[in-house]
Amino acid sequence: MNMETINKLSLDMNNISIEFPGVKALNNVNFTAEGGKVQAIVGANGAGKSTLMKILAGAYNYYTGDIFIDGKKENIKSPIESKKLGIQVVYQEVDTVLIPYLTVSENILLDSIVNNMGKKLFVNWKEINLQAKSVLQKLNIDIPINKYVNELTLAEKQMVLIARAISKHCRLLILDEPTAPLSYAETEELFSVVKDLKSKNVGVIFISHRLPEVFQICDEVTVMRDGKIVAKRKVNETTQNEIVEDMLGRKLKEDFPERKEVKGKKIFEVINLKDENKLKNIDLFVRKGEIVGLVGLVGAGKTELCKAMFGETRIKDGNITLDGKKLLLRNTHDAVKSGLALIPEERRKEGILANESIVINNSSASLEKFTRPFGFLDFEKEKKAAIKTIESLGIKTPDEKREVGLLSGGNQQKIVIGKWLDTDTKVYIFDEPTKGVDIGAKRDIFNLIDKLAKDGKGIIYASCELSEVMGIADRIYIIYDGKIVKEIKNNNISQEELMFYCTGGVNYVAESDT
Repeated sequence: MNMETINKLSLDMNNISIEFPGVKALNNVNFTAEGGKVQAIVGANGAGKSTLMKILAGAYNYYTGDIFIDGKKENIKSPIESKKLGIQVVYQEVDTVLIPYLTVSENILLDSIVNNMGKKLFVNWKEINLQAKSVLQKLNIDIPINKYVNELTLAEKQMVLIARAISKHCRLLILDEPTAPLSYAETEELFSVVKDLKSKNVGVIFISHRLPEVFQICDEVTVMRDGKIVAKRKVNETTQNEIVEDMLGRKLKEDFPERKEVKGKKIFEVINLKDENKLKNIDLFVRKGEIVGLVGLVGAGKTELCKAMFGETRIKDGNITLDGKKLLLRNTHDAVKSGLALIPEERRKEGILANESIVINNSSASLEKFTRPFGFLDFEKEKKAAIKTIESLGIKTPDEKREVGLLSGGNQQKIVIGKWLDTDTKVYIFDEPTKGVDIGAKRDIFNLIDKLAKDGKGIIYASCELSEVMGIADRIYIIYDGKIVKEIKNNNISQEELMFYCTGGVNYVAESDT
């Protein structure tokens, strides 16, 4: 990237505390960072890491404590004040900060356009497009600048956000789960950008649940738990297991429940399925009580297949059967009535009603069970069901009235799953169910999926996290370029073999066989 070297920023956050209704989110936190270093902040969902960064970004103005930039006390009470200090943030929920009906270039240069309104009579669109194109070229990102954001993939939206952040005066870049929607190649491009920013004295704070990436790109790692900092370690002087134990406050145990071979009858089958865009001649099946993995890199067609099986996208050809009966899925309502459930990849956009309570979210997939004669809702029955879900899934919340969007990512995901537990679901389709979820919540989700399978449900577990699929699935389908290229029984398989087929390989030969 063609960027000038800047003066190193020095950040000191002293005795930072903040409370939300019923929750002390941060308790006298002391945190430091500096330019020219990449520092990770890790911790279980709800540990306080995103809250601490939102205070630094000016999103919360009612905290207590002091913030010093370059030794000078700063009163950061708004995002504008934070940006003026050179602090830029790339948030995890891309759809909440990008404007879908504007183009890529308009989103990248949005602040510049807004700031110039009233100063200039006309917007110089040619200059805006040239600037946006220049930023994307520096990042080696090939996205048409005139394309509307609502036409982009999730990975492309993430890269647009990163481009927006570095297009401005940036001394400290905060990346909140930046690689969650990115492919391996896109992640490597991002890390190349991070390394270049570091060489120009920009400080980078990297919030992530992906510890291998933390050890790949970061210099130091700060661990948070229950609103406090519990450890700060140099990456080259620690291990992943030590970090996980710091996060959990206890010794690391096995993440995945033990699975036994399933020989039940076929409960769900897809035959020669094609859609109008990506999918080609898909064949797969699931047995009763079986967890079937679906792996592939970003863009391989996992999400497209999950949505097609759930009636969200139009099927051009092929059949879907459940309990031997052919399904006619004209829409998602037909899928739910038939006994299918989808836990989608983009939970905030498609899985929850972020501004509604746990009660409303919990009943949203089975309203008829809470409806009295003449269409009136039984609010007391709704409340009891929500409390039951909270208790059974271990959802951390002050009460059942809490807005779901205010909960941590792991607790949101539990609600996405929990709302289906009172339905007559026979097959659960999980699309990237642990994205943005901490290691403790992951274990809870794995155990819940295992219990559903032991109760006789069919499970499809779609993910690009190869180790997770290997840990939980009985059989694995590999999807590449919209096709199932391999079916593998999950025993004595290596991540190298899975990755080989995920990247288009044909006949894998282990190194020990050569």
